[in-house]
Amino acid sequence: MRHVSINGRLIGEGQPPFVVAEISANHNGSIENALNLITAAKNAGADAVKLQTYTPDTLTINSNKPDFIIKGGIWDKYSLYELYKEAHTPFEWHEELFGHARDLGITCFSSPFDETAVDLLEDLNTPAYKIASFEIVDLPLIKYVAQTGKPMIISTGLANVNEIQEAIDVARENGCSDLILLHCISSYPAPISESNLKVIPDMANRFTVVSGLSDHTLGITASISAVALGACFIEKHFTNSRKNIGPDSSFSLEPQELSDLCRYTKEAWQSLGSINYDRKKSENENSGFRRSLYFSTDASIGDKIDATIIRSIRPGYGLHPRYYDEIIGKSLTRNVEKGNPVTWSDID
Repeated sequence: MRHVSINGRLIGEGQPPFVVAEISANHNGSIENALNLITAAKNAGADAVKLQTYTPDTLTINSNKPDFIIKGGIWDKYSLYELYKEAHTPFEWHEELFGHARDLGITCFSSPFDETAVDLLEDLNTPAYKIASFEIVDLPLIKYVAQTGKPMIISTGLANVNEIQEAIDVARENGCSDLILLHCISSYPAPISESNLKVIPDMANRFTVVSGLSDHTLGITASISAVALGACFIEKHFTNSRKNIGPDSSFSLEPQELSDLCRYTKEAWQSLGSINYDRKKSENENSGFRRSLYFSTDASIGDKIDATIIRSIRPGYGLHPRYYDEIIGKSLTRNVEKGNPVTWSDID
C-alpha cells in the first residue's frame, strides 16, 4: 500500500480521506478573518488548512501591458499584480496563523511560490508543501522544496502527462520520498462535466503515488465521487461566507458545506469497504426473510409430496429451495401441518 504521513496523519489506501480547507485569499486582507477561518475549518472537521505564501513581487511584475491583464472569468480586467496584491497572505502573518492552528490541533501548511517563501515556511517547521498547478512547470522551485525532505503535494491542473512526470522526477531526484498528486481542473469555478475523475485511480497507478483531488467545482459532489474512485486527499477552497466578496469567494465552501464535505467523503470511504462476499453481521437478523420450503397444506404420513403440499416461500427456516425437485414425489414419514417448515425428517 502507498502512504504519506503528514503531521502524524497517515494518508493513502485504507485510510479515511484527508480533507484540506484552502484559505487562499478568503481572509480578504484581514488577519482576524484568517484566524477565524482556521477555527471554522477545525470546527467543521477538516484535517488541515492551507495557506498561500507569496507577495505580488514574487509572482509577477507591476505592469499593465496586455500580457499582464486578465481577460475573462471572475478576475476579468485585473492586472496580475493587482490580483496578487489583493489576494496575498502577508509573510508577517504566517507565524501567528501557524501558531493558532497548532493551538487548535489542526495541521497547517502552505503553497510557496519562491525560495523566500520556502525559507519562511521552513522556519515555521511546516509539515508539508503544496505545489500549485500553475507552478508545476517551475522545476527550480520544485527542486528547492524537495530538498527540504518534507512531503510534497503537487496539483496537476493544466499539465500533460510528460510535464507531470518531469515534476515527479525532479521532486524524487532531489530528496522527496513522500509525494501526493492531485488531479485538478484549473478553472475557477471548474465545470463538473469536465471533472474527469477517472484520472485519479489512473494517476495513482501510472505514477505510483497517493492521489487525490484539488476540487474547484461548485458544491461537494465531485469530491465525494472522487473518494469513491480512490482519492485519498481532498482540497477545497473555504470561506466563512460567500457574501464576503473576495477573489476566491465565489467558488469556495461555507462552513456547513465544509462540514458536509468532511462527513460525506468519510462516509463514501467507509462505504467502499473490501471485496467480501460473506454475509455481513448486520444482515444476520434478516436471514429469516429468505425463501425456504414450507408445507402449504395439512398432509398425512405416506402421502406423496407434490406442488400442492410444499412451496418455496418466506420465511427461511425450512429446507433450502435447491432441494425442491429432489423432494417432489417422495413420501411423508409423518403427519404435517400447513405452515410447518420442511425438514429431512419429514421425508422418506
